Amino acid sequence: MEPTKNALESREPHLGLGKAERPTRLLTLALIALVVGVAAGGAGAALRLALEHADRLRDALIAWAHGEALAGFLIVLITCAAATMIAAWLVRRFSPQAAGSGIPHVEAVLREELPPAPYGLSAVKFIGGILAIGAGLALGREGPSVQIGASCGMFAGRLFRRTWPDCRVLLAAGAGAGLAAAFNAPIAGAVFVLEELVKRFEHRVAIAALAASATGIALARALLGDTSDFHVGLLHFATATAQPLYFVLGCMSGMLAVAYNRTLLATITAAERVDKLPVHLRAGLIGAVVGVLAWFAPALVGGGDAITQRTLLGAGTLTFVPMAFLLRFGLGAISYAAATPGGLFAPLLVLGAQSGLLFGAACRLSFPNLNLQPEGFAVVGMAAMFTGVVRAPVTGIILVAEITDSVTMLLPMLGACFTAMLVPTLMRDEPIYEALRKHLLRGNRVR
Repeated sequence: MEPTKNALESREPHLGLGKAERPTRLLTLALIALVVGVAAGGAGAALRLALEHADRLRDALIAWAHGEALAGFLIVLITCAAATMIAAWLVRRFSPQAAGSGIPHVEAVLREELPPAPYGLSAVKFIGGILAIGAGLALGREGPSVQIGASCGMFAGRLFRRTWPDCRVLLAAGAGAGLAAAFNAPIAGAVFVLEELVKRFEHRVAIAALAASATGIALARALLGDTSDFHVGLLHFATATAQPLYFVLGCMSGMLAVAYNRTLLATITAAERVDKLPVHLRAGLIGAVVGVLAWFAPALVGGGDAITQRTLLGAGTLTFVPMAFLLRFGLGAISYAAATPGGLFAPLLVLGAQSGLLFGAACRLSFPNLNLQPEGFAVVGMAAMFTGVVRAPVTGIILVAEITDSVTMLLPMLGACFTAMLVPTLMRDEPIYEALRKHLLRGNRVR
């Protein structure tokens, strides 16, 4: 019996550009992807601008509150708790799919394990992300940007009455454009789609992802400027004698990644077991804890871009950086357990830069004749930590190269990412988005 047209189309997501692919259909898909990129890039840029404004408001509030003694402390605590609680309530009330990063949900939709999210997700993700990250939670902007971009892709697919295989491609392309806009990293956005979201090279997905990232980053740069996210000083190329140290850094990053993944999952599970409190009240308590930290150390809360920038410049004493690392390590897990919108990338970059800087400083003291630069280790540490947690080394290397506008450390990153991926794999630790996707699916089965 001959397979039907619908049966053939249902198999199409698992194929590249087949012999039966009509040029007009592929061209139409590419043109729609260009439009999706504009929508995703515009949303990502707007989110970045709003978060920058929210960070300034938080800093101004804390600065003013310090002059008001106990009353000021209570105002900061209540404001952070209320903003986090409202963000979690919006998620619970209007779009449960908007909780957390959103990338596990996008992957589940692409695998046809969950239905696409309703269109209201974008508003909840946008507003909730601003409230949660603006309140000081250690969450990244890329999670909301990716999920909003994916929603733009699905909306465009349905608007233009495309089949599910085409909608799937547009959803993935929109997600990549969202990541590109979040970090001003167009190539990393396209590569992330292939390496992490679909986990294979598909010609149709590659074409659409490149198209969406191109237009998305063009609009984002028109609104935000075309400078890289982080600035690094002049870095020297690593010598052959120093190269083995980067393999060791990768091993260390891999072990830290395993600890981070397990801590994050354990914290989420522990928070969910406190089922006597509604989700938004649990989030409010977490927001209150963040408010206390914000009062005493306002520079350590929030997404963490400023921390990463200071680390890449080598700022901070060797006594302060370890303390900041430990605080951010725990704060990231606690923040994610609040079930508000927010991603993992930006907090990971903070931890990677800090651990790399500490390792580089220790190596410089141990091997003074090698003329090592701890800042170079900080750059490599970002890529290694990302690789260890996410298990997407190509995305990690390209992302760090783009956001620092530097390719000097590419060879050291290659060695460090090799061992950073090897160690967690040998320890049988699941990639974080794989583990979160399975956790999400278990939760949906329970409901």
